[in-house]
Amino acid sequence: MGLLVVGSVAIDSIETPFGSVKDALGGSAIYISVAASYFTAPVRLVAVVGGDFPREHIRFLESRDIDVDGLQIVREGKTFRWGGRYHYDLNMRDSLYTELNVFEKFNPVVPSGYKNSAYVCLGNIDPTLQRQVLERLGKPRLVVGDTMNYWIEHKPKELAETIRFMDVLVVNESEARLLTNEPNLIKAAKQIIKTGPGIVIIKKGEHGAVLVTEQTIFSAPAYPLENINDPTGAGDAFAGGFIGWLARTDDLSAENLKRAVVYGSTLASFCVEKFSVEGMKDLTYLQIQDRYRSFMQLSRFDER
Repeated sequence: MGLLVVGSVAIDSIETPFGSVKDALGGSAIYISVAASYFTAPVRLVAVVGGDFPREHIRFLESRDIDVDGLQIVREGKTFRWGGRYHYDLNMRDSLYTELNVFEKFNPVVPSGYKNSAYVCLGNIDPTLQRQVLERLGKPRLVVGDTMNYWIEHKPKELAETIRFMDVLVVNESEARLLTNEPNLIKAAKQIIKTGPGIVIIKKGEHGAVLVTEQTIFSAPAYPLENINDPTGAGDAFAGGFIGWLARTDDLSAENLKRAVVYGSTLASFCVEKFSVEGMKDLTYLQIQDRYRSFMQLSRFDER
C-alpha cells in the first residue's frame, strides 16, 4: 500500500544538556519517512530543499527505500535551517534561529505516480498546503495530519477546513487545548472528533500518548529510557511509526490502531536516544519487535 509523506526537510543544529550536533538532517518529513520505512516501502516523499542539501542525505533516504522523486531541489536556493537549545527539562527549548529559505515558498508538487497513495501523512506545514495536497490525490484509505500552535493561532479557519478531510489528527497536549479551549484532554479529543477526524491522538511526551475515537480510549505509556539525548522529531517519528504499521497491515480495526500507537511510541523511543535521525538509522526489525514487546509488558498484569 503506497504511503505518501509531505512536510519539511531541514538542516538542524541542536544543543541539549547532553551534547550537540551541527548541520544535521531534520524536518518533519524526514522523521516521518524514516520511521515509516521500517514497516512499508516505498515511502513517497514530497518536500523541498536547496542546492546546498548534502547528497549524502539523499543517498541515506534512498537506502531506506524512500522515493525522492517528489523532493524538489531548488538549485539556487538554500535549505530550511533551524537551530534550537533544550533545557534540562527537555520539554523546554529555545529557538536560536529559523531560516525558512526555500521552504518559505514551498508548493507541494505531487508526482503522478504518487496520486494513488492509499496512506497519507501530512507533517505540520501550512494547512492550506495540506489541503492542496489532498485535492491532488485520489481517495486515500487513511489521511493522518499534524499541526502546531502557530497554525492554530494564525490560520484557524484554514486549519478547521483542512482538519475536516483528515481521518486522524495528531497533536500534543498544548495544541489540543488551544484548538478546543478545553483543558480536559479527553473532552478536547472528543470535540475535535466532531469537526471531522474519526481518530485523535494526543502526544504527551514522556507520559506517552492517548488515542481517542467515538468508541475507544487507549492510553499507551512512554518507554522508560535511561538515556535521552535529543527529543527533536520524536512526535514525527511517532506519526511515522503509527502510519507505517497501518500501511503495512492495511488494517484499521480498533485493536490494530492500538498496536499502531505502540509501534509509533517504539520508533519515537529509538529516535530520542541519539541526535537527529541517528537513533533510527541502523535498526533491525528484530530490535523494533523486542522493544514493542517490552512496551506490552509495561502495562500488563495478571488478575488474582
